[in-house]
Amino acid sequence: MASTAGPGHGAAADTPRPPGGGATVRVRLLAAVVALTATALSVAGATSLALQLRDADARIDDSLERAVTAVRALEVGQPDPAAPEDLEARVPWPSVDLLLQKAVQNRVPGEHEGVVALQDDVLRWRPAPETGAVRLDTDRELMTWLAEVVAEDAGASRPRTVRTDVTEYRLVAVPVRVPAQPESRGLVVVAFDRPALTAGVWRIFATYSAVGILVLAAVSAVAWFVVGRMLRPVRMLRDTVRRVTESDLSERIAVLGKDDLADLAGSVNAMLDRLERAFGSQRELLDDVGHELRTPLTIVRGHLELLDPSDAADVRATQALALDELDRMQRLVDDLVTLATADRPDFVRPAPVDVGRLTDDVLEKARGLGEQRFVVVSRADVTARVDAQRITQAWLQLLANAVRFSAAGSAVRLGSEVAGGRLLLWVRDEGPGVPPEEEERIFERFHRGQADRVQHGAGLGLPIVAAIAAAHGGRVFLEHPPPGAGPGVVFVLDLPAVGLVDGASDVSLELAEPHR
Repeated sequence: MASTAGPGHGAAADTPRPPGGGATVRVRLLAAVVALTATALSVAGATSLALQLRDADARIDDSLERAVTAVRALEVGQPDPAAPEDLEARVPWPSVDLLLQKAVQNRVPGEHEGVVALQDDVLRWRPAPETGAVRLDTDRELMTWLAEVVAEDAGASRPRTVRTDVTEYRLVAVPVRVPAQPESRGLVVVAFDRPALTAGVWRIFATYSAVGILVLAAVSAVAWFVVGRMLRPVRMLRDTVRRVTESDLSERIAVLGKDDLADLAGSVNAMLDRLERAFGSQRELLDDVGHELRTPLTIVRGHLELLDPSDAADVRATQALALDELDRMQRLVDDLVTLATADRPDFVRPAPVDVGRLTDDVLEKARGLGEQRFVVVSRADVTARVDAQRITQAWLQLLANAVRFSAAGSAVRLGSEVAGGRLLLWVRDEGPGVPPEEEERIFERFHRGQADRVQHGAGLGLPIVAAIAAAHGGRVFLEHPPPGAGPGVVFVLDLPAVGLVDGASDVSLELAEPHR
């Protein structure tokens, strides 16, 4: 399928196709289905044909072996007319010719079977025409070959195949002798017209081949239709991706059915949703960064243009203002760098940390954030694997937010505890709380609530907290105090309690209420 061009590389519809064109997926799948079906039909047909031909040959050879047995039994002698009927007395044959005559008479030719008898390479006996036997004597090439067999006395009496211009024979040539004429040699030949006997098998195979071709055509038509239906979401995906541009990511694929291709379409739609949000955030990022940097730059430029170098007081005031604005830009750049490195594997470096001591350290550092009363409500005296610096950074950010949005002298509570295999670090203030319509967006980059806009916040503090929590395999979320517990809001860092040593919690006597 075609791939979209990245931002700044033009529309996805301009993406070139692979050199040489190449067959479509539909054609390749159809070719594979047709090839597999044709192979299966061919193997099945060839196997069936081979088995039926082998069975036909086995039946022919069995009949020939029975003919040899009958001739050998007859060669022993003829029945004695003077002996009683219940005895099987035999007397020698007086001549080879009489033995050959009897052998031909006793053999009733079957379908496509012929019998001849030769004496000293001369044809002596054959069945009458009305028997329907194959006329072996009319095949000159066969008769010449039989004369050579008599001359060589090749009396193996085994079935063999002989091909002539007339047909292909499967036959036995049985040499016979009688004591009365030791110098005379006889030959009884029983032969089958093999192509005539196997013609039925070949007709069946021809019918099978014709049906196989029809089946192959039907399979091809059905496969073309089915593969087309199956690949419809892929074509829709291709067309949708081609229509997607860096300025329009609103295209979506219709999800049809519940198969793997439907899952693919849903996944691509989800990817487009993420891209749309990412590009939207990127544009907002550029707009917000431009705005945040443009304001201090404008302020510094304006004051520098109006600076009176001869007025020392004006120089000092302008210097202080410029340094203050530069510090604000530096904080913004530092926050952006922090968020940019949040996806790196070394963003956090977990190590065993005493959570109780970390709680006390954060409390001491928080006292310089404002004039609020900072109170540790619960302290988890455990050791867990976390990045102490990043956790301190996130925790202080939550405390800084609490200071910004609560009155001086009000209580800001913090605590740590272990519950359900999770390490919970939280902050609660007594401020006005977060409006319901903003609760879902406060962790988005550069999202600033109304209070943030008044206080000129950049909207990066809570996203940094969320990134630090995610890097630890956890999350940050907002809760409201239960009814009757007073105003404010609770921010909770919910982290997996990895490497936990002791799960006991030490609760402060000053405020023994849970954070929820």
